[in-house]
Amino acid sequence: MSTESTTIVQRLWNYCNVLRDDGVSYGDYVEQLTYLLFLKMADEQTRPPFNKNSRIPPGLDWQSLLSKDGAELEEQYRRILETLGKGPGMLGVIFRKSQSKIQDPAKLRRLVELINGETWVGLDVDVKGAIYEGLLEKNAEDVKGGAGQYFTPRPLIRAMVQVVRPKPEETIYDPACGTGGFLLAAYDYLSDRKRFDLDIEQKIFLRLGTLRGKDVVDGVVRLCAMNLYLHGIGGEESPIEVGDSLISYPADHYDLVLTNPPFGKKSSVTIVNGEGKADRESLSYNRQDFWATTSNKQLNFLQHVRNLLKINGRAAVVLPDNVLFEGGAGETVRRRLLQDCDVHTLLRLPTGVFYAQGVKANVLFFDRKPAGETPWTDKLWIYDLRTNQHFTLKTNPLKLEDLQDFIKCYNPENRHDRKETERFRAFSYEDLVKRDKASLDIFWLKDEGLEDSDNLPDPAVLAREIVESLETALEQFRGIEEELKETD
Repeated sequence: MSTESTTIVQRLWNYCNVLRDDGVSYGDYVEQLTYLLFLKMADEQTRPPFNKNSRIPPGLDWQSLLSKDGAELEEQYRRILETLGKGPGMLGVIFRKSQSKIQDPAKLRRLVELINGETWVGLDVDVKGAIYEGLLEKNAEDVKGGAGQYFTPRPLIRAMVQVVRPKPEETIYDPACGTGGFLLAAYDYLSDRKRFDLDIEQKIFLRLGTLRGKDVVDGVVRLCAMNLYLHGIGGEESPIEVGDSLISYPADHYDLVLTNPPFGKKSSVTIVNGEGKADRESLSYNRQDFWATTSNKQLNFLQHVRNLLKINGRAAVVLPDNVLFEGGAGETVRRRLLQDCDVHTLLRLPTGVFYAQGVKANVLFFDRKPAGETPWTDKLWIYDLRTNQHFTLKTNPLKLEDLQDFIKCYNPENRHDRKETERFRAFSYEDLVKRDKASLDIFWLKDEGLEDSDNLPDPAVLAREIVESLETALEQFRGIEEELKETD
């Protein structure tokens, strides 16, 4: 990034800190910045050399903010947000249910001046995107706000994209898109000129037709839509929509699904019956295309992802450990997935890499296949990046270099030609289905810390791992408590 753009980032972050002192969180700040940036860029596009017709109605545009101060500015800003939120297309998505969170008109005026001092359309799209991505990462670090659940570590995303290898003119979808990390990584991969020499039609399809996403949280969809917009993706219509992905059978199917569904086992929808009570089944998504009816959100997402794929479509899904070993619906889903899909790779992730604490997660890679009598899964290759690996978000964050051995072992050039290593082993379909509950929760490496005190990690890392283990256990106990309540 250039010195100039680095300066812009620093100025925006510094002002964010000023607003935090005034009670505005990173999430609120990035949201307000989204509204103002869009208004400013829409204004810039009406001027030479672009001379485009503005999508912003007269009197609700950027210029209407510049001419006001104090209470007048505050009132005008609120009027703009309320009116534009009712509009169609990209405009409606970005401003949907928008509210002003900046209570001090003087601070709002300062933010307007800060944004007005830059020509944003003139910045390279990568620079604008980098500025916004940096702010989103700051937002994810704001643990109290819970924003981290929408932010998957970027090195992990890049590694996942590198091994699934998107192709030009393929369609790519994320049913829990958060701030758009997977979609942007796929876009960067496909737009790399060293990798692909796209023709004009392929470039247009990449910008307008390749990427789609959905998320249930209004504010997150807004951030994602703006993130894509700042990277030059999308047209008049937003590629991102608001809604619960799990409610109904997918209307469209895709070549590639990349996603990190939200953590937590319960669904976001509760249906109350005529007596005013929610029975156990009402907490589940009762879809005819699902193999099992369950209130476990991750199991539902796993089934949904399979149904989103075209025949021979590919998926890479981040999933918590419970999906690998849970009985009941979990066993049903695993057995059907191994039978009906080619479930070929599992990456076991270390702890300490997600902003949401206490998460033990994995990435499952599989291809959807046509109906057949014989199982499609031949071997499941498991890469253990967890045993004897210690990461923290600040002092030792996960880097792309840490995933290079996994990428090499995966062998994306020809994944059917693989070799076992200390961390990478193959398990046949027959071995997997013979395991108790068809559990995929498999380890073989010895934990060195349990055998040799000299190999113990730094005390801070140990403390973090203990906290994460306790939080994971607490989450599991909460799940048991909820299930017991439902049976009362």
